[in-house]
Amino acid sequence: MFGGSTPEGHRKGPNSETIRVCLTAPSVRTVGGQAVQAQRLLEHFTSLPSIEPYFIAHDPVPGGFVGRFNDVKYLKTITRTLLYIASLLRGLRRCDVVHIFSAAYFSFVFAPMWAILIGRLYGRRVVLNYRSGEADDHLERWRWLAVPIMRLAHDIVVPTPYLVGVFAKHGLQARVIPNFLELDQLTYRERSQFRPVFLSNRLFEPYYRIPDLLRAFARIQARFPDASLLLAGYGPQERVILDTVAELGLRNVEYLGKLSAAESRKLYDRVDVYLCATSIDCFPNSVIEAFASGVPVVSSDAGGISYLIAHERTGLLVRVGDVDGLASQAIRLLDEPKLCSEIARNAYDEVRSKYVWAVVAGQWEEVFRRLMKQVGARVISSRNEQHQAVA
Repeated sequence: MFGGSTPEGHRKGPNSETIRVCLTAPSVRTVGGQAVQAQRLLEHFTSLPSIEPYFIAHDPVPGGFVGRFNDVKYLKTITRTLLYIASLLRGLRRCDVVHIFSAAYFSFVFAPMWAILIGRLYGRRVVLNYRSGEADDHLERWRWLAVPIMRLAHDIVVPTPYLVGVFAKHGLQARVIPNFLELDQLTYRERSQFRPVFLSNRLFEPYYRIPDLLRAFARIQARFPDASLLLAGYGPQERVILDTVAELGLRNVEYLGKLSAAESRKLYDRVDVYLCATSIDCFPNSVIEAFASGVPVVSSDAGGISYLIAHERTGLLVRVGDVDGLASQAIRLLDEPKLCSEIARNAYDEVRSKYVWAVVAGQWEEVFRRLMKQVGARVISSRNEQHQAVA
């Protein structure tokens, strides 16, 4: 729902330097990387003197009579979309830049598309912040709709060079600004020894290939009988995944179900190796969270992960679908504690040098300033005059 301006404690007085940015993204009610990154950006934009941010959620919750449809599958989607469009029509009048988080397929149609169109209707500068590992398939299948709409954005920002290549393939230009972490929300622990204690905290979607990860863990457990796995997540494959645990006769698998982002962050301190078997990915926050916690990562090389992890320097990579490879590389880590320690330290250094707000802040400021220079300072001055007149 339209969220007003910045919190009172962070409100900035109008001046010719301030750029009002409307950030529109999934709300924190949605468990996922987009919601986490959007909330972090919103909070940190308030600390920049040049930016005055406010927020419009992709997924407003209707109240009153319309709220009766919240539990009706298709009507819920329709009512939320209409309420979101109404929020955009009200809220985008106040901004200079519309900063739009986007995923793929129907989620693009129900939220980002409308923000792009209404932003352009009002003459605002539009930044599309696209972050789906399914981009190539999305742009190929939906070329007739997605590509023309995305061309209306004045800038496309993605978190990984992988997506720059995907967008270029479809005739779209994008720039990279990576995700960032709050290091004080994670506990870095330098481990003197690495136990066969593993973590998986991805959604239970087919493309994350959790059954493959479990098959790899079965091979690990054959080598280390006391090996254990923390399995956090939820989704449509939950029954398949739990059945796979039983069929493989796996021991010491602790099923944790759906967790909040804060609860999930606490898991890294309990484990010594992070496993990922995904076939599609963009920039998984969980990987850099493992980096920041001193937990070495063994992963498939899907999508943006191959840009995020340098094999044998900040993690170990295997081909997508290589169950034996995932298991053998995990066993290799435990058999080579020196390599394990070096990877953990290198990964932590990588986070501190690339994926923190102090590094990312200037990149976002540069994007917003450049966009406003394209239309001239008179846009901000005119808006501030209107603000002062209303006040």
